[in-house]
Amino acid sequence: MLNVGKIEEGFVLDHIPAGKSMSIYYHLGLDKLDCTVAIIKNARSNVMGKKDIIKVECDINTLNLDVLAVIDHTITINVIKDGEIVEKRVLELPLELKNIMKCKNPRCITSLEQELPHIFYLADPVRELYRCKYCDEKNSERF
Repeated sequence: MLNVGKIEEGFVLDHIPAGKSMSIYYHLGLDKLDCTVAIIKNARSNVMGKKDIIKVECDINTLNLDVLAVIDHTITINVIKDGEIVEKRVLELPLELKNIMKCKNPRCITSLEQELPHIFYLADPVRELYRCKYCDEKNSERF
């Protein structure tokens, strides 16, 4: 049996669909932080069959967690303080995303004005569809 030690301060991302943990690792920018990260891939789960888990020892407020909701809003976040879970967060699809995805429309103003932020709004929550704020192009990017 694999044993990964408990963390004192940080957070645990749980119920990640199997195989998505590395994408989350890079999209959250965990590779650029100087903190301890444990990635558990293909852990057994009674509900999901297999799942990934990420344990991170850093302040959760330093990260933009909107990307998690876009990847899969069923991921749960357990905030850890003094070795105990003090808060459980459930993700919701954000109404607006800024600089998480890029507009692929070559005629979009973001293609010409490189310094403009890439902003998408939630157009259809049921289909989890985002559209560009500037040109209304739908996002086809999947993490």
